[in-house]
Amino acid sequence: MLEVIQASKVYGQGTASVKALQDISFKVEKGEFIAIMGPSGSGKSTLLNVIGGLDRISSGEVILDGQRLDNINEDALVSVRRGKIAYVFQQYHLLPSLTALENVLLPLTFCNANGKQRRAQELLERMGLGKRAFHKPGQLSGGEQQRVAIARALVNDPLLTLADEPTGNMDQKTGKEILDIFCQLNKEGRSIIMVTHNREAAERAKKIILLQDGCIIDQILN
Repeated sequence: MLEVIQASKVYGQGTASVKALQDISFKVEKGEFIAIMGPSGSGKSTLLNVIGGLDRISSGEVILDGQRLDNINEDALVSVRRGKIAYVFQQYHLLPSLTALENVLLPLTFCNANGKQRRAQELLERMGLGKRAFHKPGQLSGGEQQRVAIARALVNDPLLTLADEPTGNMDQKTGKEILDIFCQLNKEGRSIIMVTHNREAAERAKKIILLQDGCIIDQILN
């Protein structure tokens, strides 16, 4: 489903250049749950951004669902991101002026999908937020906001969900609840790549990819 082949990312030029990624290669099969771990500055977020099309690699290939992402134009990349890739961030990135339901509906703004509001409401109910649909982010707890963000990520039925430190701002109990949601989604066949610094969180995934200095140093099956 996803294949990264000899991907490198260099920032800057000459003596000022920094190699954020160096010849990264790995595969993610449909339905896999992968955790990416490594110390600060190891290239975790850069790798996630490359996979998600938010950043371009300097060399190599990124192939999603049979389509190369590294050599297509920006309009085509936006179309792929909108239809096949979803992000869940540490900071939630909900619009404070919109209700939970309106935030979930955002990815469908430019789609002509039928039953959009019904689907968004069903996802909120699945996240245990059916009665909070018309609350704004400021009226929700951190865990509730992250559940809204997960519902928003799922609303367009993405091929791949990318999660960047999704439990980073949470206490242990709330973080476990969010990880339980990801594990259940994975059991249903959804493909997930999660960046985390938390070993316990990473062990919920089926495989851990360890990064150091922009290189993969190990891949561990759980």
